[in-house]
Amino acid sequence: MPRYREVSPDFARDWVEFPDPANPSKKAVRADLTWLLSSWTCVYGTSCHGVIEGRATDGCCSHGAFYSDKADEKRTEKYAKLLKKKDWQHAPIGRAEGVSVDDELEGEPARKTRVVDGACVFLNRPGFPGGEGCSLHALALRLGKHPLETKPDVCWQLPVRRLVEDVQRPDEKMVEVTTIGEFDRRGWGPGGEDLHWWCTSSPEAHVGADPVVVSYGPELVALIGQAAYDELLRLCTERSGLPLHPATAEAQNLGLS
Repeated sequence: MPRYREVSPDFARDWVEFPDPANPSKKAVRADLTWLLSSWTCVYGTSCHGVIEGRATDGCCSHGAFYSDKADEKRTEKYAKLLKKKDWQHAPIGRAEGVSVDDELEGEPARKTRVVDGACVFLNRPGFPGGEGCSLHALALRLGKHPLETKPDVCWQLPVRRLVEDVQRPDEKMVEVTTIGEFDRRGWGPGGEDLHWWCTSSPEAHVGADPVVVSYGPELVALIGQAAYDELLRLCTERSGLPLHPATAEAQNLGLS
């Protein structure tokens, strides 16, 4: 498949910051409108090139998924127990050896999903009769749930990046600020430049029918709450005429969207 040049991460972005309606005196949300109004969409199975060269069908699952905390691990393992062999290619290994393993993240001990034959234990490979792709994602659809309920946190949050920090205002009051932005190559740290391909900067992935703020609505609600999301959606709607994300603009120029 053709591969188009990714855009540079260095470009002007429009941001908005607003009090969280659920707790306006103690919480605020800061959001990257350029990203949220972009036409990015997941293109796994169509034009995704994967993060490792030669393994496009892995998508971004090549390295497994690091858990955000113990609760994330327990929830993932709970849903893994609901998977049947016909729906999960690596069920024999997952059942016998466990789906989670010890690892390190930024020099600290961490837990993650097991990697089997170069990709996440939950990833069904091409040709598997039960269907290609994430077995936990498919499980959610069969159960009538949203995939954010069954998959590890990192899997449904990407490529949205959330940062929560306590900020001291000039009046010395502390406010919890949640920043919502694009998880670009830099989000992976120094290793991000080594990825074979990354979707947020590629015009091939900026072909969605709706902007991210709409298509990722359930995920954003889970990240910032319903009241803050409603306000964010209102602000995005007001500012829908802002300059396009460079990758969205390039997708339009190339006739991809």
